[in-house]
Amino acid sequence: MKKQHIQLSTADREYLEALVSKGNLAVKVYRRALGLLELDRGKTYGEVAHTLGVNHNTVSKWAQKYTVERLQCLQDKPRSGRPIEIDGVQRAKITALACSEAPEGYGRWTLRLLAQKAVELEYCDHISHTEVSDILKKTN
Repeated sequence: MKKQHIQLSTADREYLEALVSKGNLAVKVYRRALGLLELDRGKTYGEVAHTLGVNHNTVSKWAQKYTVERLQCLQDKPRSGRPIEIDGVQRAKITALACSEAPEGYGRWTLRLLAQKAVELEYCDHISHTEVSDILKKTN
């Protein structure tokens, strides 16, 4: 008799079957849900991995995560990353500044001048001229 790696609850099994039958689903979520269903049916890690085209270790991790997190294991955890330093309000202020009249003695705004003025007006603590360029590229 084959070892059953996970035992889904009735509610979890019904939810996963309904999820897999949907047409609009992310591939990651679909594979994880299908993998859990196959493991519940008594298939081995190797068989599930071969069927879904993933590594044996990946299927093992899905099973381990299911025992701890239940259905939360279907979704990815939020990833860490660099926090946003300049929010939408600050970006709008910089864009409005670029649309305003150039300072006295200048024919038009330069990126470096905009960056200096944004810091001077305390829109942000610091900003480079390249970031100002990126902000202005996103507007027409």
